[in-house]
Amino acid sequence: MSEVSDPIFARIAARYDRINQILSLGQERRWRQKGIAMLRPGTVLDLGCGTGATHFGDRVVVGVDPVVEMLSLSPVRARVAGVGEGLPFADESFDGVFSGFVLRNLTSVPNTFDEIYRVLRPGAAAVVVDLTRPRNRLLGWLHRLGTGIVLPLVGLLFAGAPREYWYLHRSLDSLPAPEALFDGGALVVEEVWRMGLFGFVYGARLRKPLT
Repeated sequence: MSEVSDPIFARIAARYDRINQILSLGQERRWRQKGIAMLRPGTVLDLGCGTGATHFGDRVVVGVDPVVEMLSLSPVRARVAGVGEGLPFADESFDGVFSGFVLRNLTSVPNTFDEIYRVLRPGAAAVVVDLTRPRNRLLGWLHRLGTGIVLPLVGLLFAGAPREYWYLHRSLDSLPAPEALFDGGALVVEEVWRMGLFGFVYGARLRKPLT
């Protein structure tokens, strides 16, 4: 959700969901749903909603994304073009915030989490699902080697966009491991979990204190 990522995702918008399913071997939606199940009922902000393919059950969903090409494909009625670093919503507007595979594309993670804190109601939770490297050093090296080959190849074969998926490979090293990433913020870390092969997918639930 930064100026750098906008043209990248604009070019692959129509194929984005299909490629994600291929790369995750059909597991991406399951990873998302595990996090969504930890949100309480009410109005949820889907931060970096993309094409709006994520299902939130009976919750009221508001989607925000900077890529209008993505938003134009979304079935969600309440969708807004915007960035995480400056959310166009009033204080304490949401009963939950969900962010799926977005953090590595942000210009500023701290500024975005300041905004998440601001728009969450007291006691409400934010759930993040994203990609990282395996914790084991050897597995991390193998994973880095694999993504450097596989991601551009898949981007070439299914989207004609190898450079865009080379960007995805590089972005996996752009942030600290999730176990360290969320420490010290205003939101209280309640749980961090790992999923996927070698634990390269993670989820985190963070809550805004009541006072």
